Amino acid sequence: MRVLVVRFSSIGDIVLTTPVVRALHRQLGAEVHVVVKKAFAPIWEANPYVRRVHAMERHIGELIPDLRRQRFDYVADLHKNLRSLHLRLALRRPGRAFPKLNFRKWLLTTFKWNVLPDVHIVHRYFEAVRPLGAHYDGEGLDWFFPEGQVQDAAAFGLEPGRYVAFAIGAAHATKRLPFGKMEAICRLLQRPVALLGGPAEADTGERLARTAGPHVHNLCGKTTLHGSARVLEQAGAVLTHDTGMMHIAAALRKSIVSVWGNTVPAFGMYPFYPDGAGIPSRIFEVRDLSCRPCSKIGYDRCPKGHFHCMERLDAAEIAAAVETLMPR
Repeated sequence: MRVLVVRFSSIGDIVLTTPVVRALHRQLGAEVHVVVKKAFAPIWEANPYVRRVHAMERHIGELIPDLRRQRFDYVADLHKNLRSLHLRLALRRPGRAFPKLNFRKWLLTTFKWNVLPDVHIVHRYFEAVRPLGAHYDGEGLDWFFPEGQVQDAAAFGLEPGRYVAFAIGAAHATKRLPFGKMEAICRLLQRPVALLGGPAEADTGERLARTAGPHVHNLCGKTTLHGSARVLEQAGAVLTHDTGMMHIAAALRKSIVSVWGNTVPAFGMYPFYPDGAGIPSRIFEVRDLSCRPCSKIGYDRCPKGHFHCMERLDAAEIAAAVETLMPR
């Protein structure tokens, strides 16, 4: 059986599809192909359950001729947008999309009516492959490193297990702590802190490293995606916003303190661990805020102007929670 799994972006969303790919390969013996934007193809490069990665550079049409030649037995649409619908219609193969529940999310963000099921999105992804008989195996998310290509934390002067990895980035400002909160947390942490992010966070990271103390190390923009994942893997604990680094950390079975602004765990995308793993983690959010959640994605600035969902979080409580998760 040859199965195509469709998830174009982004980092965290793709990581959350890894249990489906694993189940298709292990349980059904399927030859699994994936479609993804080229920028995110490295996520799959070392995954042993994927036979081939079809990387999209500009538009889906460039892939369709080759994908048609593959004659897939089934197409699992784990993105469910117009682009993925275009692909499914062009391939004319059996398949199904997962229940995205966008209308229910709209009700929650617009009217604060929560009619979402209390189900993690990983389990909703499996609805797309239920007709094949694939089911969740309880083993959590996957992350695989390419052999011999990833620097250890020691290359950045960090002792494995003795530092905190702080993923300071997020695609939208309303998912990130204000600079002053991040600075306060870094100052309160009494151990090395490794700041993780992409080039967009490099300036913020440099500023934090200058102002929060010599124990803060700015790695933003200085590592590959796999390099950042290695820093997460070797950290004693991970502090993160609701972003892709959070899901990579969960795939690596790390203790996580996650900080939530305009989004909410009720969307079904909180840290996902193997069944019975018993990995301690903490979620920080301002509950019962009348304007929250304001978006399922995020904004460049708070629509209300006050940013209470982040400003009302206590830096000392967050730092203390991180300290309790560090190895003794």
